[in-house]
Amino acid sequence: MLRLLFSVLWVLVVWSGASSADERNVDYRLSPGDVILVSVWQEENLRQEVHVLPDGSITFPLAGRIEVAGLDTTTVEQRISAKLEKFLPDPNVSVVVTSIAGNLVYVQGKVLKPGPVLMAGPTAVLQALSMSGGLDKFADEDAIKVIRRKGSTQEILPVRYRDLTSGRDLSTNFQLQAGDTLVVP
Repeated sequence: MLRLLFSVLWVLVVWSGASSADERNVDYRLSPGDVILVSVWQEENLRQEVHVLPDGSITFPLAGRIEVAGLDTTTVEQRISAKLEKFLPDPNVSVVVTSIAGNLVYVQGKVLKPGPVLMAGPTAVLQALSMSGGLDKFADEDAIKVIRRKGSTQEILPVRYRDLTSGRDLSTNFQLQAGDTLVVP
């Protein structure tokens, strides 16, 4: 009986560890302003560092213009390969992110250091506020909001700062996305 109990506990520990590892393993999504290195195996002329343009696309020799914003590198490799197949038999494409300069959120208003904040990984509201030096003494804690662009519209997400800092309710500690604006009036 004791052996069965230990077996069940072991399975639960392994299973919970595997699921949390899977949740952390999120591929980076490209944003305008990022830089990627694209290379095709055994094709020295097809090795180029390219910038993701403001419209979310790149231009690569023979492949032309390709939409990449919001995609991970594996999907970009597949899209470039598909376009190159007209010119090369079975192209082996590699895409490496060399700069995440497009992975920015903007913090404005009554913080100590307003301006763009580079997100090197998943970043929530409290983290962005901390990277901006925190609120200044005249900030209106009850009116903080995240402005997020959704296609041609904008979504406003109210932040309950006092609930976040007290630990009462963390539901408004939103995970920020590239291009979000955090407004602190």
